[in-house]
Amino acid sequence: MTHAARHQLTIKGAIAERIKAEAKRLGITPEVYLADMLAQGKDPQVRAELYIEASTTLLEQAEAELEKGDIRQAAEKLWGAAALAVKAYAAQREGVRLTSHGELWSYTRRLKEDLGPWVYDSWNAATAMHTCFYEGWCTKDHVAEALEKVKKLVVTVREKIRGSQVKHG
Repeated sequence: MTHAARHQLTIKGAIAERIKAEAKRLGITPEVYLADMLAQGKDPQVRAELYIEASTTLLEQAEAELEKGDIRQAAEKLWGAAALAVKAYAAQREGVRLTSHGELWSYTRRLKEDLGPWVYDSWNAATAMHTCFYEGWCTKDHVAEALEKVKKLVVTVREKIRGSQVKHG
């Protein structure tokens, strides 16, 4: 059983519609929106853990959606996984909370400096998936390729965060 399958929550009705509407207004996935809400006011290390756990779950969901053939949902979950990984790194590394697409884009420069130039490929693949969700232009092959790049980002950030906990915690 995957991590995502063990921890599933279904929200229906008016609350679900409000979450979806607010996430759409902000240009983010409902999962990213909820992770942001849970992370508000938390210690940066706790925020980093919340974000990277949500990122990992979205990555697993993207894999499952791709297997089922739901390209658009897989694509959007990849975007969410990458965005949350960047947020996790920023929270853990500098204690900052990224709240906009512009801040995410800007912070990828720090990731590139710290982790290597491959970060841009991962980030660009993720943002292409965000476009794919809205436009529907990508194919299953595009999503599968992006999945590998985003997975590298999520796994690397998760290892950095967990390594930091061992050293400092």
